[in-house]
Amino acid sequence: MTPDPAPTLQQLLAFYLEAGVDCALSEEPIDRLADPEAAAPVREARAQPLRTIPAATAAARVEAAPVPEAAITSAREAARTAPTLEALRELLERFDGCALKHTATRLVFSDGNPKARVMFVGEAPGRDEDLEGLPFVGRSGKLLDRMIAAIGLDRSKAYIANVIPWRPPGNRTPTPQETQICLPFIQRQIELVDPDILVTLGNPSTQTLLSTREGIMRTRGRWFDYDTGTRVIRAMATFHPAYLLRSPSYKRMSWQDLRAIAKALAG
Repeated sequence: MTPDPAPTLQQLLAFYLEAGVDCALSEEPIDRLADPEAAAPVREARAQPLRTIPAATAAARVEAAPVPEAAITSAREAARTAPTLEALRELLERFDGCALKHTATRLVFSDGNPKARVMFVGEAPGRDEDLEGLPFVGRSGKLLDRMIAAIGLDRSKAYIANVIPWRPPGNRTPTPQETQICLPFIQRQIELVDPDILVTLGNPSTQTLLSTREGIMRTRGRWFDYDTGTRVIRAMATFHPAYLLRSPSYKRMSWQDLRAIAKALAG
C-alpha cells in the first residue's frame, strides 16, 4: 500500500487554522519529539536570559498582573463609574485586569442600536469578530442576522454584545476567573442600554447573567427576571447560533423562542 504523501507547509497551516490554532503562544517552536536529554542544554540556554532580568523589572511585572480578587474588585469599581456606553468602552480599552486583552487583536464591544428594545448577549468573540472588532460577524453572526430578520429585526433594531469582550486564544472556553472579571462590564452595559428584553445566547451567557446552573435545554424558552439594580428586565435564553450550525435540528426550538420574543416586543 502506497503511503499518503506528506502534507505541505501550506496544508499544515490550513489544517491548524481550521482547528482554531491561529496564534502562537511562544516566540520559538518546540520540538516535542526531540530527545529530552539532548534538548536540555537548549532549554537551559533559552531560559538563561530570564535569570538576567533585573529584580526591579521582575517586581514591576508581578505588580502589573493583579491577583484575581483584585482584578474583579477593580472591574466592579471601574464599571460603576461609567456614565455612558462610550465611557464604558473607553474604560475597557484601558483596563488591564484581564489577560485576554493581551492576546486578542482588538476589543469587541458591541454592535447595533444602543436604544433598541431588545439586547442579545453571547459568550465571547471568535476569530472573525476579533479581526473586525464587532460581535457576531462570522458564520454564527450571519445566522443570527437571519434569525432576527425572521421576526422583523435587524442590527438597527437590536443591540448585540458578549459577556467576554476579548477573544480567548484559539477560541477556547473562557475560564471562570476571566468571566468574573468581565462580568461587571457586561452588567453595566446592560444597565446603560436598558432594553425591554434581554436575550442570552447559549449556555455560558445564560448561566452567567441569569444566575442559573441549569443547562440550555431547560432554560431556553422560559422567561426570567433580570434585575439591573434600577429596573427588572424580562429575559429569555435561547440557543447560540454556533450551536445551531452544529445541530440544525434544534432550529425549530429556536424559532419558537424567537416567536415568543417577537410577541413580547409587540405587546
